[in-house]
Amino acid sequence: MNLSIEQIRPELTWYLRQKVLYPAQKLYEMEMDEDMDGIHFGAFTDNKLVGIVSLFQKDDDYQFRKFAVDPDYQGKGTGNKLLAYITDFAATEGGKRLWCNARLSATGFYDKNGFSHTGQFFSKNGFDYEILEKPLTRPSDPAAL
Repeated sequence: MNLSIEQIRPELTWYLRQKVLYPAQKLYEMEMDEDMDGIHFGAFTDNKLVGIVSLFQKDDDYQFRKFAVDPDYQGKGTGNKLLAYITDFAATEGGKRLWCNARLSATGFYDKNGFSHTGQFFSKNGFDYEILEKPLTRPSDPAAL
């Protein structure tokens, strides 16, 4: 599958946010107040948006949120490639840590991608989460070679 990843406008993330993460909610409910503070990425195949993620920076930390892959493209490497892309992006920008509030149902995916469990759990809007994190090393650092 030919996949390209590009930076996209926040409103382009809303359809997949709703379809994959919050199917019981309305499309207009997908907008977050903090969307304008984030950097949003889309994974495309044949000009179709098949994966999205929103990245937010605070000092040396980068948090990603609303990570979703169209169900027809799950299990085909789309999520892995999108996660690797934002990991490299955050590291190149000088980030020291990448983290997320992972749904408990998705922690296996993050385990396979080098994330560590923090043991910090919470529930929100009917979903159970754990904060997962991954240290980042700049690609130009000798330690990364």
